[in-house]
Amino acid sequence: MALKIEMFRCFEAVVDHGTLADAAEALGRTPSAVSMMLRQFEDHIGAPLFETARKSRLTPLGQAVEAETRRGLEHFDRTVQTIEALSRAQMGYVRVAVTPSLAQTVLPPVLQSFLGRYPDVHVDIRDMDSAAVMAEMKAERADIGLAGAGALPGFDCTRLFADPFGVVCRADHPLARDWNQLSWADLGGETFIANGLCDQIDDPGFAPIRQSARLNVRNTASLLGLVKAGVGVTLLPRLVMLPEFTDLAFLPLADETVRREVWMIAQPRQMLTPASRALVGEIRDARLDALG
Repeated sequence: MALKIEMFRCFEAVVDHGTLADAAEALGRTPSAVSMMLRQFEDHIGAPLFETARKSRLTPLGQAVEAETRRGLEHFDRTVQTIEALSRAQMGYVRVAVTPSLAQTVLPPVLQSFLGRYPDVHVDIRDMDSAAVMAEMKAERADIGLAGAGALPGFDCTRLFADPFGVVCRADHPLARDWNQLSWADLGGETFIANGLCDQIDDPGFAPIRQSARLNVRNTASLLGLVKAGVGVTLLPRLVMLPEFTDLAFLPLADETVRREVWMIAQPRQMLTPASRALVGEIRDARLDALG
């Protein structure tokens, strides 16, 4: 007869309580059932585990078996608890690829709520440009992606919101003084620094500006550093401009239809852990449309 987990639990209960009757009461079984289970356990081992019928003293073999039994049951119980926690999203590991601006504006309130509800879930956040987010999703190196690059075929895609583009320049730049009287053509004489998000703008007036750009910078921090240094101006969505950027100006475009669409891209549901699915739901329920 193969050993069963019930045999180990029965043996441990008898050791802990000292009698078959007390062990049976603790296990919610009859004394005869406990006695039979213990006898089957000893038969399988091939030697007695207790010195007397009263079960108050273990044999040397019983002492060794009891130590292994306790360790094995503790490990088994921890494994069961972990599996149950994983299935309820109480534990787990979620990989998120996100653009820097969304990591700074969208994720903080979402994660504050999520981690409060799931304190044992670990979230790995990697910030990168939109093209890299899509590459991470395709390579299955991320469970969830947040970017302004549109839907991705074959994935679970949700449009979250859209925010307007604007010209970003130094706060003391001449454009910042009378931008509301200027047009795309007024950027023609400026050194324009392109970035990955510029490819989303299909306004005909912007096309020659984009084509004339001699600098193309993917990293947002590096891009803004160049603008702060006066190297040139760029075009970015409104949410990229955080309140602490007091030395920079965001100049809204007159054409409000020029907007970045922000999408959540998730791996197909069958590939997501319960924790990942829970975070997807948290992001969807966050009413992020108010950011647009």
